[in-house]
Parts: sequence; structure tokens; C-alpha cells
Amino acid sequence: MITWTDFEPGNHRITCPACGRKPSDRTLGVKIEDGGAGVAHCFRCNFVETHRPDVGSTYRRGKAISKPVQPSKYETLSEYGQELYDASKPLCSVALDYLKYRRCAIPPEDGDLRYLPAHRHPSGYVGPAIVALITDAHSQKPLSLHRTWITSTGKASVEPARLLLKDHPIPNGVIRLWPDDHVNALLGVAEGIETALSLAWAPMPTWATIDAGHLGKFLVLNGTGTLVIAQDNDVAGIAAATACAARWRAAGRDVLVTRQAENDLNDTLQEVAP
Repeated sequence: MITWTDFEPGNHRITCPACGRKPSDRTLGVKIEDGGAGVAHCFRCNFVETHRPDVGSTYRRGKAISKPVQPSKYETLSEYGQELYDASKPLCSVALDYLKYRRCAIPPEDGDLRYLPAHRHPSGYVGPAIVALITDAHSQKPLSLHRTWITSTGKASVEPARLLLKDHPIPNGVIRLWPDDHVNALLGVAEGIETALSLAWAPMPTWATIDAGHLGKFLVLNGTGTLVIAQDNDVAGIAAATACAARWRAAGRDVLVTRQAENDLNDTLQEVAP
């Protein structure tokens, strides 16, 4: 199933012929000896093919490798995460270009959105990234980091372009784009950073809840009388906004929910902006 003569001696990574999903999906490790013998092994599905020039190739399909579920390692932001966040700087350069290109309002410097000019992606790519601190919505305890690799005109060509720190739990976690002392009677929330910064044009202080699951579980805050929810126009987004709105209304708070034809509020800005 592998054309062994295509490879020089050495180590290679290619798409698995058994479980490969796309050309960039390189889960098959191939090792070629000087004499032409080789072995290939997929780290996802356990497919194995061996080759000897005098014998030919043999292969077998193994069972997919399942990784054991590990409990979250950290109860708060790790030392590595804190050092990474401390090394970041206020939004500038490519980060500002990216946010302006996305038609986002720019949050204050004392918010929890910052910038790294050169940050390594697990793929090996190194480039600029927006770094967001995730904290507990009530206690403000640091929990994790949310990173987005960017260019001046969009996300970087890496997969995935957004990542959380591994083994960091984020229950009740939010990204405080505006710090607490900016939040009085009114707060806006959205799933994503760009959507929250689109809602901020209202104007109002906004936070991002990271995803629909966390938006749906967003708890009522003391001292906030009105919540504005930027609802994503999909099944998960509508369900999350509905659950969040019901909780806040049951607590006697005023709730406003945005609606738009596009998937989210930032998509709407992209459509109407010149």
C-alpha cells in the first residue's frame, strides 16, 4: 500500500493509507534503511507495513490506539502558563492589525487579552499569537490560557489555530476582555473572543466564555443587573444562549439576546463593514 521506492533512507511522516483523512494528516511514520528495507507504523490506527526489497511488502491493520483518559493535572494556571502569560505584551503590531481586520473593538490594556510576537505551535510553526488568560468568573483564579495563532489578515495556516493549555481545567472559566472594575450594572458575553469584541462596539464591557458549553453554564454575577448575550446562530449557540438567559432571568436580571442571519456577530460586521 506504500510505494517504498518513493523514499530515500531516513525517517518520514506521511498520510496513513488506512485512516488518513487529508494530505496534511501525517500520522504514519516511515523508516527506510540504507538497503531499502523499511517499516511504517500509524500512531492513530496502528496500521503497520513492512518492506524488504527481496521479499516485498506485508501489512496488517491493527486496532486504533486509545489513550487513557487522564485527570486534569492542574487546579490553577501552571508555572509554564504563568511564565508564558508574563512574557506576553499589550496588544500591538500584528495583534492590532488582526483585530482591526476582523472589525473588532480594541479592549483596554488592563484586560486579559495580550500578544506574543513568536509563539511555537505543536506543529512546529512559530508565529504571532493572541494570548488570553482564562480565569474563574467569580473568584478570578487563573485557570488556563487560550491561544490563537494569527496573521495581520486572519488566522495562521496551522491546525488547529486555537488551543487551550493541556491538562488545565476551565470550569466556570471566562476571558475578561474588560477587567472587573469596568463591569458595573451591564455586561456583554459571547462564546468567542472576536464575537465578544464585536458586541463591545455597543459600547459595553464584554467577556468571552470560550465555547457554547461554558456560555450555557455561565453563572449569575453579583452586582450585574443586565446581561447582553451575543448568540451564535447555530444549534449549540442558540441552546447555550437560551440556557444562560433563563438562569439570569430566574435570578431577576434583565437579559438581551442578539440575533443575526450570519453565524455570529463578527460575521455580521464582516458583511456590513466597508
